[in-house]
Amino acid sequence: MKKNIALVTGGFSSEAVISYRSAATIEKHLDKNLFNVYKIDVKTDSWSYELADGRKVQVDKNDFSLHLDSQHVRFDAVFIGMHGTPGEDGKLQGYFDTLGIPYTGCDATCSAITFNKRYAVAVARMGGIAVANSVHLFKHTPLTGNQVLEQLRLPVFVKPANGGSSIGMSKVSDAAHLDAAIAKAFAEDTQVLVEEMIQGREFTVGVFKTEGNITVLPLTEVKADDDKEFFDFEAKYEGKSTEVTPAVVDESIANKIREAARRIYEVFNCGGVIRIDFIYHEETGKPHMLEVNTIPGQSDASVVPQQVREMGWSLTEFYAKLVNECFVK
Repeated sequence: MKKNIALVTGGFSSEAVISYRSAATIEKHLDKNLFNVYKIDVKTDSWSYELADGRKVQVDKNDFSLHLDSQHVRFDAVFIGMHGTPGEDGKLQGYFDTLGIPYTGCDATCSAITFNKRYAVAVARMGGIAVANSVHLFKHTPLTGNQVLEQLRLPVFVKPANGGSSIGMSKVSDAAHLDAAIAKAFAEDTQVLVEEMIQGREFTVGVFKTEGNITVLPLTEVKADDDKEFFDFEAKYEGKSTEVTPAVVDESIANKIREAARRIYEVFNCGGVIRIDFIYHEETGKPHMLEVNTIPGQSDASVVPQQVREMGWSLTEFYAKLVNECFVK
């Protein structure tokens, strides 16, 4: 019997546009010989499945099922292909936990912690992972740029604490521009992370678990184009960067990054596939964790699909393993 899989996409944030790109790749490569795939579009005003004739059927949120004419579709598992809230911050995971429906990826606790960049770096530091010095700002008790610079040195990165795709993020090298950057980040979130810049090479790597074994995918080195100061939205999604997979890097450095990636996966008790961004600081010889992405991009050009192919696997094989893993959590 083929299993019924709900591929959940969309979301409530500006990252929904990225979710749809990822979901298109996942839907294309999920093995139809093994799974009946139903793409569920989650929006603030509707959770729906679109039939072949264009009709949209609303999800019954009481048990997360579909009533399709005379057929009542219940799901064996959920493939979460949604960036941003509520798919990446633990909300959907908690909902599926209450219903007893398995899902791909990290659990509610891990998702909530890693989605907040400040809490993520705090947990990482406690687990012995190198991270940049930072200050956590709240909208109800904001600090001025001058107050922030009493604790940090320029240049700094200013970013919404919750969210991804570098939306609302700024690099600040001049103290006169810090207040504006903080205001820009607060426009996206009620919490802001200000983080000292770590000089070094940027790497990103996917990590996943199947059959109890943690696998680190081949490394990718990321270089923003010369006209980009950092790896922002344009660099990530509009071709304004160069990604080299596999990264051309000394094996001793690669081993340090792989070791840190495995440690992070264990410290946060991750599940499924995640992507971790690092800066390798050559002066200290340490990889510094930037972020943990529990729902990494899955468009054909995204980093994780690149790394899966470099490892010699097809995406069809990879996604089947992710789905099967969620049954043995």
